Amino acid sequence: MAVATPEEIEYGEVFTRRWVVETILDLVGYTADRDLGSLRLVEPSIGSGAFLVPVIERLLQSARARRRSLDELRDALFGLDLQRVHVETCKDTATTLLLEAGASHEEASTLAHQWLHQGDFLLSDVPEGVDFVVGNPPYIRSDDLNDQIEAAYRSRWWTMRGRSDIYIGFYERSLRHLRAGGRVGFICADRWMRNAYGKALRGLVASEYAVETVWQMHDVDAFEATVSAYPAITVIANAPQRDATIIDTTEHFSESSAREAIAFVTGREVAAQGHSWEGARLPNWFETDDFWPAGSPRMVRVLERLQENFPTLESDGATRISIGVATGADSAYVVPREAQLDVEEDRILPLVMADDIRSGRLHEPARVLLNPWDSSGCLVDLEKYPGLARALGEHEAVKKRFVARKNPSTWHRTIDKVYPGLAEQPKLLLQDMKARITPVYEPGGYYPHHNLYYVTSTSWDLEVLGGLLLSRIAEAFISAYGVKMRGGTLRFQAQYLRKIVVPPADSISENTANRLREAFRLGDRDEATRAAEEAYGLPVGAI
Repeated sequence: MAVATPEEIEYGEVFTRRWVVETILDLVGYTADRDLGSLRLVEPSIGSGAFLVPVIERLLQSARARRRSLDELRDALFGLDLQRVHVETCKDTATTLLLEAGASHEEASTLAHQWLHQGDFLLSDVPEGVDFVVGNPPYIRSDDLNDQIEAAYRSRWWTMRGRSDIYIGFYERSLRHLRAGGRVGFICADRWMRNAYGKALRGLVASEYAVETVWQMHDVDAFEATVSAYPAITVIANAPQRDATIIDTTEHFSESSAREAIAFVTGREVAAQGHSWEGARLPNWFETDDFWPAGSPRMVRVLERLQENFPTLESDGATRISIGVATGADSAYVVPREAQLDVEEDRILPLVMADDIRSGRLHEPARVLLNPWDSSGCLVDLEKYPGLARALGEHEAVKKRFVARKNPSTWHRTIDKVYPGLAEQPKLLLQDMKARITPVYEPGGYYPHHNLYYVTSTSWDLEVLGGLLLSRIAEAFISAYGVKMRGGTLRFQAQYLRKIVVPPADSISENTANRLREAFRLGDRDEATRAAEEAYGLPVGAI
């Protein structure tokens, strides 16, 4: 594959392979056996014509079968692109296809100009009440937009929240322009399903539209250029939600695999698995603006069942998930334990960091935190702590931080407060980024750094809970709801840890609790998973 050029990246354009386009057209029902001349399709970003060519070919085939005149097709297609060069290229392509179909030069040129237009899909006039919107929306983060353009987008498309990619706006406008029964079929990054900036779009879809099928294609060679896009094919209809299908693919997924998967999605085949894909039919879709899960369809069904029957980790009110302290200037606040410090002893707090648990076991921390917070959670008076004042004052970065400039009298504060008593509490620690879920027990005495997430609880034996979290069941929740990094690295952030459901602590038998505790102590993931299956009431081998 070729690598995407800087120009392609600037305009967010990554062109889709022909078989992927054909798959999307089949999934939305844009097939030549229908009277396509009586329907209307919009493509919001035509690019070099990857979607346009198969669309026109199907439209003309349908028209010939029904003896429709070319003039009857003038409203059947509306294509748009921001770049004039793409519009002109696609007009030439459309003209050629029409000439080959028997049109005169005047007919072909007129129809191509009626179909294709230069403009910004998020701002220009676009037909409403359409039957299909298909394409590969541009991938551009809002951070990369002109301020005025970004403001204009956000004022019109309310789902563009936070650090939104503009494809969020493409989804919203496409959905809002569908007639009843119409469908949107996109191949697009799927991170909106599991990121904070996708919350409003998820809410819109869940409340007003129907997800018909989602194909996760992260490792599939779907584009003409190499991109880190985490793509998925998503078909959403302006209709009541009924059942939905999920397809999970491997790097071996191909055109022939797609035909097998289409047969499953459309109900022509009962088999839910090919050699390079796995499929499942869900009785409904997720009726929430919370994160939507990803992963193998079988696992999604297991997680859905668990969520129906068990509470989340923090629901008992006695268990807390949080992140360690962020200082804003680690070079000043975080110092080697063996350093010769001229700092008051009660301002030195042992600090546990990612390096101290990277092996899966707790090693004696090598650093300490210069702590400006007292035992009641208030900032200390530096006049009473001249040693701390000198140590922090030697670093210009401390006073340059936003929190210091905003309140110069409290320049010595860390960004996050150091909570009284937390260091002394037993904790389960998890690195933010790691390939496998690996909770580590910290019996108390250390304060966690901001590259660690931690769990404290007064209702759980933390080693029993550690066994549950070590299991592949807990990891499945993180994998399904979290955003994966390249190489499959998982993010163990609080927002994803909070998705894990667990049996109530007092519902676990003594024997199962002992098995979980021992598996956790040994770091035995397989035994932890078997014991966890028993605790959840799952059959052996369910995960």
